[in-house]
Amino acid sequence: MPVLSEKPVVGIARRHLPICIVDDEEDHVELMSTKLEKAGFPVTGTSNPQDVLQRIRQGACRAVLVDYKMPSMDGMTFLERALRCDPGIYVILVTGFYTVESAIEAIKRGAYDYLCKPIDYTRLLKTLDELADLFTARSEIRNLEERLLPNLQFQGIVGKSPAMLDVFDLARKVARHYTNVLITGPTGAGKELVARALHLMSPVAQERFAVCNCSALVDTLLESQLFGHVRGAFTGATDTRPGLFEYGNGGTVFLDEIGEMSIQMQSKLLRVIQNREIQRVGSPEVKKVDVRLIAATNRDLRAEVLAGRFREDLFYRLSSIEIRVPGLTERHEDIPILVQHFLRKYGDSCGKAFQGLTRRAQMVLLQHDWPGNVRELENVISSAALTASADFIDVHDLPENLLRTKRRAAQAEEGWRPLPLEEVRKQHIQRVLETCNGNRVRAAHMLGIGRTSLYRFLKRTNRHEAAKGAA
Repeated sequence: MPVLSEKPVVGIARRHLPICIVDDEEDHVELMSTKLEKAGFPVTGTSNPQDVLQRIRQGACRAVLVDYKMPSMDGMTFLERALRCDPGIYVILVTGFYTVESAIEAIKRGAYDYLCKPIDYTRLLKTLDELADLFTARSEIRNLEERLLPNLQFQGIVGKSPAMLDVFDLARKVARHYTNVLITGPTGAGKELVARALHLMSPVAQERFAVCNCSALVDTLLESQLFGHVRGAFTGATDTRPGLFEYGNGGTVFLDEIGEMSIQMQSKLLRVIQNREIQRVGSPEVKKVDVRLIAATNRDLRAEVLAGRFREDLFYRLSSIEIRVPGLTERHEDIPILVQHFLRKYGDSCGKAFQGLTRRAQMVLLQHDWPGNVRELENVISSAALTASADFIDVHDLPENLLRTKRRAAQAEEGWRPLPLEEVRKQHIQRVLETCNGNRVRAAHMLGIGRTSLYRFLKRTNRHEAAKGAA
């Protein structure tokens, strides 16, 4: 059997590695450009470093051969600016004054290689072939991941971790049956996405999916929102309106943050579940409804029942089927594919084609504890996609609070000391408030406590601080 030559494969890899040559000697630029073009590389040459930096910003080259000594900009300065434009760029420094110390310094600062003039052409080709193979392999891996990404989605939910595969499996089984479902999990984990998936796979997928956030409304407004009202039922009721249960009749009603509902509203909701009937506010008429009820909460409803804040009979009515959505800390292996999914989503909306994240940016994301879960990760990637100017999102594109978390973790490792439980609680609440940019309502949801509980704690803490200051 004939042995296939490797040259065509090498040639293909070389054609996918565009190279820029920067040198103040035009003869050297022309000579190297001619040699590398004959070898099969796409090459551009110039004596102006600014032109190459612009090409790097545009993603027009992947490797740069740059002279160390140039009158307009030295090689080290160019290296620093090139990596700032695109952390994934490969820079090879070329010098007529080679020393081991300068080579080591260049490699430490991010150079891929450091060559001596006159250039050993054989060694240069070997280095560029390594880069071409590396770039081709990374491109193939990225293309493969992009093709696999749709297979890692379940009704729009991205995940491949065992914890999420269990959620998908249970959702498939439950969706076939017209029954109430309770979805639990921390804030931002994707409970509403699971609820929508249940509806889309159910026998009533063609009917309406009605959503209500129970924590966003006071009791009087929540009752009107759920059950509707007649004209004149209360001040401002200028017309008769149906409620969410009537609107979603025949389909699905999703009640988010049901743990925030008052005991009085829980009693009225229980009647809907038991009798399948509702009464509009201000009307004696009873209307029959046929809806599938899906409820979600970030609270531990069993603990709420024991504390007397949630009706036991309602809890058992809702939790005949319970699906728990894990937080991001329980599914770290999903972070890379979630990042890829959000990069594609927000890259398309911003008109940018991102190649991915730099290694140091990936490390920051993997070390973060993600109190806001998938929602927080999505916000981080969306803001980074707006501000990033290179093909790769780097550390400086990430929000400051992620970098503060990383620095705090490093400081905590160095200076850990035992603290009273109350002090640990105080520090944790302050960190969550920082993550939420001071939004106390969102922080209370993230902490799994009521807003009034958070306000009381902050008020008590402020009094203690004031007393210490006075003393």
